[in-house]
Amino acid sequence: MFKKVCIFSGNANPELAKSIASYLETPLSKSTITRFSDGESFCEINENVRGVDAFVIQPTSSPVNDNVMELLIMVDALRRASAGSITAVMPYYGYGRQDRKVWPRTPITSKLVADLLETSGVTRVVSVDLHAGQIQGFFNIPFDHLYAMPVMLEDYLKKNFDAAAVFVSPDAGGVERARAFSKRLNASLAIVDKRRERANVSEVMNLIGEVKNKDCIIIDDMIDTAGTLCGAAQALKDKGARKIVATATHGVFSGPAIKRIEESPLTEVVVSDTIPLSEEATKCAKIKQISIARLLGEAIKRIHSSDSVSSLFA
Repeated sequence: MFKKVCIFSGNANPELAKSIASYLETPLSKSTITRFSDGESFCEINENVRGVDAFVIQPTSSPVNDNVMELLIMVDALRRASAGSITAVMPYYGYGRQDRKVWPRTPITSKLVADLLETSGVTRVVSVDLHAGQIQGFFNIPFDHLYAMPVMLEDYLKKNFDAAAVFVSPDAGGVERARAFSKRLNASLAIVDKRRERANVSEVMNLIGEVKNKDCIIIDDMIDTAGTLCGAAQALKDKGARKIVATATHGVFSGPAIKRIEESPLTEVVVSDTIPLSEEATKCAKIKQISIARLLGEAIKRIHSSDSVSSLFA
């Protein structure tokens, strides 16, 4: 007898959950998520899940605290309903940037979130493009770390660029990621050297690589306030780049991000749908979104059937 698979969706990104369910040719499982008048979240599972493989689709993006709590409550409800296994599918891992102590007397919140997930009853985690790879080690349960690179390459980059393009890392920390993309298209690599004076504020200092009269593709894992991205784009423009686009897995777009992108030399910004676009981001003509539902759906299918997931990692 084979276990049934159930796909549940939180309120963080229901459209992505629907697309994943469509890829798997199965309807979304029934649940009700409501709030009491004082703001407390409540979840009710509206079908029998005893012994099933349950997958909860819930990126912990803004509002981060609400979405993390909602995920924990859904998992607890499934555990108490005797689900056979519970996989938290977190396309975007909130608090992923708090992965170490950078000053005295500060928390490592990524680890705290991992502990909360395990305590709630999660038996496996699936996430995409973690800001820090060591977060996988915060868990004592299986963790599948997927990458959006194959989707970006097939659905956008290979259709619009060739080996004459230059892949650009907006900072030193993203060089490995940009190099991996450049290898796939046999293209060249450039690096923007910047120094961050304080949180969410960066200053471009130097550009390593030849970009004059070239199409440049800035590669990053996330775009938050877009300060680093737009600073890098301006540096490329100043060095004579012909066309400048950016791709990132997670479009956080907080604070002045959209205004900065609209005023920048960027011609296009391509992000995945790990995080739903805000109304302001949807109206921005420069922003384009590509779905990773196929990638996540395939991962869920292989986990459920106990097949290898490793071929999806890169």
